[in-house]
Amino acid sequence: MIELVNLGKGYHTRQGWRQVLDGINLNVGRSEKIGILGRNGAGKSTMIRMISGAELPTNGRVRRLMSVSWPLAFGGAFQSSLTGMDNLRFICRVYGTDPALAEPFVQEFSELGYYLREPVKTYSAGMRARLAFAISMAIDFECFLIDEIVAVGDSRFHAKCHDELFVKRKDRSFIIVSHDPGYIREHCDHAAVLVGGKLQTFDSIDEAYAFYADPPPA
Repeated sequence: MIELVNLGKGYHTRQGWRQVLDGINLNVGRSEKIGILGRNGAGKSTMIRMISGAELPTNGRVRRLMSVSWPLAFGGAFQSSLTGMDNLRFICRVYGTDPALAEPFVQEFSELGYYLREPVKTYSAGMRARLAFAISMAIDFECFLIDEIVAVGDSRFHAKCHDELFVKRKDRSFIIVSHDPGYIREHCDHAAVLVGGKLQTFDSIDEAYAFYADPPPA
């Protein structure tokens, strides 16, 4: 289970303190799939970064009783002066995965060929995304965090990513941030809406979208 308990996040700005998230409570069980809806700037990505551990809350806490991925579309954690293979080995050691077991999968799945042994700073954005996704799949996470639709590479590679994540790992938990109603309905059991720093949860995805389309006045 992942449990968010009275989670809050605020920032100091030139106009003063800005509270982005306030009193967020959420439980995500094993194999549960939840979609998070919210307007731009609502704090969806901030929340998902805190769930991953990449960002600390101002108050409240995150309890992780299962292993959690980083946000899948995020490739910024690479050390650009290292090769793709060296980045893979480092990340595997951090997450307690044997690099020797992960290397063949990443080599085949990423389709980067000899570029895996070149510095990541020489990669295009698409190559970095393919490496990030392949490494995400090489580590045995119990819950995957998805910040917007995972669209890596061309349509053929995109389909390959979809199969690897949503078909082969359909027994895992997902927390998905997306504006696309079809994507949420296809992959999630229920949804929540982030508005005004508060998270409203719904058993029905249709109810969540109705609230998202016409939230009550603050």
